[in-house]
Parts: sequence; structure tokens; C-alpha cells
Amino acid sequence: MKPRQISIYASFVVLGAATSTVVNHYLGTSETKVKMPQVIPAAFQISGPIAQSNPNFVAMAVERVGPAVVRIDAARRVTPEIPEFFRNPLFRQFFGGVDPETGPRIERGTGSGVIVSDDGKIITNAHVVAGADSVKITLRDGRSLTGRVIGTDEVTDLAVIKVEADDLPVALMGKSANLTPGEWAIAIGNPLGLDNTVTIGIISALGRSSSQVGVPDKRVSFIQTDAAINPGNSGGPLLNAKGEVIGINTAIRAGAQGLGFAIPIETVERIAEQLFTKGKADHPYIGIQMVGITPETKTQINEDRNTEFKITRDQGVIVTRVMPQSPAEKAGLKAGDVIIKVGSQEVKTSEAVRQRVELSQVGVNLPLEIVRQDQTMVINVVPTPFPREGK
Repeated sequence: MKPRQISIYASFVVLGAATSTVVNHYLGTSETKVKMPQVIPAAFQISGPIAQSNPNFVAMAVERVGPAVVRIDAARRVTPEIPEFFRNPLFRQFFGGVDPETGPRIERGTGSGVIVSDDGKIITNAHVVAGADSVKITLRDGRSLTGRVIGTDEVTDLAVIKVEADDLPVALMGKSANLTPGEWAIAIGNPLGLDNTVTIGIISALGRSSSQVGVPDKRVSFIQTDAAINPGNSGGPLLNAKGEVIGINTAIRAGAQGLGFAIPIETVERIAEQLFTKGKADHPYIGIQMVGITPETKTQINEDRNTEFKITRDQGVIVTRVMPQSPAEKAGLKAGDVIIKVGSQEVKTSEAVRQRVELSQVGVNLPLEIVRQDQTMVINVVPTPFPREGK
């Protein structure tokens, strides 16, 4: 199974040919604060802060976290699709008994992961272990362990693995909420099969939406970095100058140079807790398509003769479509409504709405303050779990 970039499957709407404004078809996740065990065996502890003024801060950060970064070798059996014609005994007899059914083949892929508890809990990307029948975990000290995939979440591209071991080195979790563009960023992983590779750069930007990154089926506000991230880095940690994990490296944009993206650690901890606990992550879903109001979108929608509503406001997020039988429809939300608050938080972009719903809870009232025909009102929507493919 070759590591791959995240697939795109969500539906998006582009309003008109003269604009690239994206309308999100929308989901989210439950609000559960997670604190991963922060047990660092004495052999891997480093006393004292790692100051950015220290010329050896990268080496010290790597020494702190490097032992907890693992290589993940995943394998899966793939059975080739044989047309029925080639299965016909007459065909085989005519061609001298040649049997085109060669049986299943094995696909292999390599990625990275990070140990978050000394008893063998590991976090990685979902696409690293997608469909894997077996997972081998290799530590920096050369030990190899058999891993078991506990759960995967394609919506955030996160997965968790468990190995049976004790006293493993553990990475120290940091925070991404306090990051500032321009700070140091350190990536550790196994790019292109080159184990224990360290690259350094800066935090280039924060809050990159899934659509900006080019993976609109995901529900993540990414950290952008210019620290080199290549195939095989996926699932490895992004560190700050103190050697704390601030994100999980997940994607590179095709055709770009110096652009890498990581899932913020707060999202990682929240989703990983659900995956370790119940093997899946529920994402609150309200079922709308929407777009932030800008001068361009306002003009475009108001000049579109096929649009049944007009925009009079200059700010907010306009609902362009309400999905049938969705929580939003059941609550009475309508196309043309302008969302100005989610809960108590004012919102001006569709990404802000998505983030607030992502942090809501399934089955719990989520108040939306909206403007409908110049009247302000509050509509309570009860999110449901995002409908999964095939269900």
C-alpha cells in the first residue's frame, strides 16, 4: 500500500465562472478535551528549557522527542479483479491451461508515527494505515513491534495504533493555539524511507482551511510550515523549539515547494481520545452549504437570476443550500439565511462556522443567530453524527 495524498470526496459548489469562492458542504466533531499521558521515562528526559537562543536547540529538541518517533510499515492484500470471461474453463483450455488468476498481491507503504503513552499508544495518519492487514512498528533503537490499528478517522486523516510494550519513550505534547507565524518548526519522520530524518523551518501560517490546502473532504484548520515534509513524513510530529509536539504532519500540496501542512495538536488529542476509546470519531453535522459574504459574492449572487434570495448585508455567512432531512432543515434553517453567530461566537467566514460546529456536540442544541429578511432570530440546531459513506 503506497502512502498517498489525502483523497478528495466531499461535494463543493463554486458560485459562477468568474470567482473561485468555495461553498462548503459541512460537518464537524464532538468537544472533548483530551490530555494524553505525559510520562517521559527518565532516560529520555532533558532538564531545563530549550531556549531558541541556544544554537543547539534543534539537536536538544530532537533528542527529547526523537526516541518516540517510529517508522510504520503497513501492508494489505489486494485481490485483482478478474473479468468473468477469463475465468471460463474453455478460455483456459484454449490457451493451454494458463490461469490468469495469480492470486492476491501485497501492497506496502511506509509512514511515521509518534508514541503518546509509555504502554504503546501511537498516533499517525489514517492514510498511512488505510486498509492495512498488518502494521510493523520500528523504534529508533531498532526494536520492531507488531501494531494493531485501533481506529481511523478519514475526516481528519488521523489514526491510532497500539503495540504491546511497556516503558516506551513518550513525546511531550505542546499547544498550537499559542503559535505565531515565524516561530521555529521542526519535523521528524521517515521521508522516502530515510529513517530518523530531521528538517527545520518556520511556522509559515496558521488556520489554513482544508479547501485552501486542496483537501476539502477534511475538516482541519492546518498549520503551514516550510520545514521539508515528503512522502513518509506523514504521521510524524511537528515540533516547536522546546521539543514539544504541536502537530502531526499530514499533507504536501502537489506542485508546491516549501509548503507542508500539519494537523494542530489540539485536534489530534481530541480525535485520538475518541479513537482510542471507541474506535471511531463522531463529527457533528448540520447539513448546509454556505459561503462567506464578500463584495464579490454579494454582487454575484444578487445578479444571478436563478438565485431565489438576495444579499443585503456586507458581513456574515450566507446559507446557499440546506440538505434534505438534515438537522438544519429540521430546525427551520433556510437558503438565504445569514449566519452571524454560532453559539456566542461571531462568525464572518464559512471556515469560522465550520470550526464552531466542529467543536460542538452531537445531540446538544447549537444556537445559530441568523438574519432573515432583515430580522434577527436564533435557531437551535441539534447536530447529528456526520453520515458516513455507505450508510
